[in-house]
Amino acid sequence: MSYHLSWERDGRDWPNRAFSRFVEAGGLRWHVQVMGQGPVALLLHGTGASTHSFRDLAPLLAKHFTVVAPDLPGHGFTAVPASQEGYTLPGVSAGIGALLDGLGLRQKVIVAVGHSAGAAIALRMCLDGLINPVAVISLNGALLPFPVPSGIAGSAARWLFTSGVAARVFSFFAGTGPTVERVMRSTGSVLDADGLKFYRRLAVNQGHVAGAMALMGNWDLHPLLADLPRLKTKLVLVNGSKDGMVPPAEASRIRALLPQAELISLHGLGHLAHEERPGEIAALVEKVVAHEAPG
Repeated sequence: MSYHLSWERDGRDWPNRAFSRFVEAGGLRWHVQVMGQGPVALLLHGTGASTHSFRDLAPLLAKHFTVVAPDLPGHGFTAVPASQEGYTLPGVSAGIGALLDGLGLRQKVIVAVGHSAGAAIALRMCLDGLINPVAVISLNGALLPFPVPSGIAGSAARWLFTSGVAARVFSFFAGTGPTVERVMRSTGSVLDADGLKFYRRLAVNQGHVAGAMALMGNWDLHPLLADLPRLKTKLVLVNGSKDGMVPPAEASRIRALLPQAELISLHGLGHLAHEERPGEIAALVEKVVAHEAPG
């Protein structure tokens, strides 16, 4: 197994492969899927995932939108950034803005749908003026800072995330035991065989895991939290009642900062709600856009 994923080998049966393309933008070679027609629905996956997580949702939305779904930097088949800055929240947001410019679609983004860390990216892009959608839909958004030890312990934790050591350890165990199945169960979601297959493929690849670790090691949500009160874009906070990764109560804390935000709870669904019931999420996106779009 090579360190990085190979499109010829690992992407041979990739979901929605026919819509994949590789685009050079912002100093990075991106893997992005583009399908459908109409205003743009930008889909942003979370840490450790990839475009495969939208395998069922993207085709449903493509009936009404031009769907743009990239792999985040260092994830899936997108290249590794030249520096750690490319893994920061502002860095990732700027990179996706450059990708949208390269596709000629940035001005056409009407809705941004972000899952977990993807929700933070969508909001950062709005706050930085990179996109101006009618709404951001946060799917179990990871928007609150997670505690990181200070001093030597904090430095050690950040080194572990960014050095590649953790990636090698996790990939080893993912390849020799039921680690992926345990992680998936901890999300509170129940996935089909295809979902588990692709997460397993990602988890045993050191390059992908290293990208996820680097993102975590360089993530700082404190500035986003401070800036959220000035958000002008409609925010819809969608949370699964069984989410084992991002406690549903976090959405209520975000709403306390933004009383105008809409809060929607999905009973019986976990962190990967969009993979469990993609039809329900697609209908929700269409409803929000229809309500918020002018005319």
